[in-house]
Amino acid sequence: MGKYVKKIFAGSSNPQLATKIAAECGVSLGELSIKRFSDGEIWVKFEENLRGNDVYLVQSTNAPADNIIELALLIDAAKRASAQRINVIMPYFGYSRQDRKDEPRVPISAKVMMDIFIKAGADRVVTMDLHSTQIQGFSSKPVDNIYGSLVLMPELEKHFKDLSSDDNFTVLIPDMGSSKLGQSYAKRLGMSFALIDKRRNAHNQSEVVSVVGELKNQHVLIIDDMIDTAGTISNAAKVAKEKGALSVTVAATHGILSSNAIEKLSDDIVDSIFITDTIDMSHINNCEKLKTISSAKIFAETINRIHSGESVSQLFRKVT
Repeated sequence: MGKYVKKIFAGSSNPQLATKIAAECGVSLGELSIKRFSDGEIWVKFEENLRGNDVYLVQSTNAPADNIIELALLIDAAKRASAQRINVIMPYFGYSRQDRKDEPRVPISAKVMMDIFIKAGADRVVTMDLHSTQIQGFSSKPVDNIYGSLVLMPELEKHFKDLSSDDNFTVLIPDMGSSKLGQSYAKRLGMSFALIDKRRNAHNQSEVVSVVGELKNQHVLIIDDMIDTAGTISNAAKVAKEKGALSVTVAATHGILSSNAIEKLSDDIVDSIFITDTIDMSHINNCEKLKTISSAKIFAETINRIHSGESVSQLFRKVT
């Protein structure tokens, strides 16, 4: 009874995206109760049978840390309810920037996060644009890292086609770590390529040292995997305008947008912003230049492929 039935459940971090994913898959979200005790402890319960089912838990693990604890509890509850397979759909993988031991006496936090979910009972993790692909090696279970460009690229193609008929477009990478990502976008969009040599002085603080590439009279696209405080992005946008850029478009997969990031991006130096909905941004309503693009369709297609035993990597051929 119910063997291998596909069931999708939404955690608290991004229920809007989970609802869209379920709709794209042609199913309704499963019934799930999430409550809190008076001291803040989380209590979860699946309100329907999971025995023999193919379960998909949609939960990003951005701050606060409650999202991480909640996901671990959901995985454990599904395991104890005898789900056949527990697939974690994690649009944004939190703590992914701490992926190596780069100084003494610090943790490899991305490894710790992966251990939590795998030890809890996850059979597979599906995420989008990991900050570092080596994180896939931290798991003993399959990890599918979906390209955010599958979501952003079609919208960016339309945007720049409407922006100018001249061939004066350049992809600008805000730091050396994103060079491979930028080259991929530049190749697909048929743009020139430029990058910024950046020095990081402290957490969330950096300065521009030099620029490699021509930005004068160019419509510039600044691309990165995430926008946190927007310090790196705003600095890159300022440099682009100082170098004579005609316009600056910013695109990123994950819109963390902490601190005063929205204020920085609302400045005149940035003309358009494209971000996916891997992190819930429904509370942001005062930034007219911000356009949110849904990642629901690509996650739904991934879920359908996993459920039917088809290749997930076939999706990547659209951007490689």
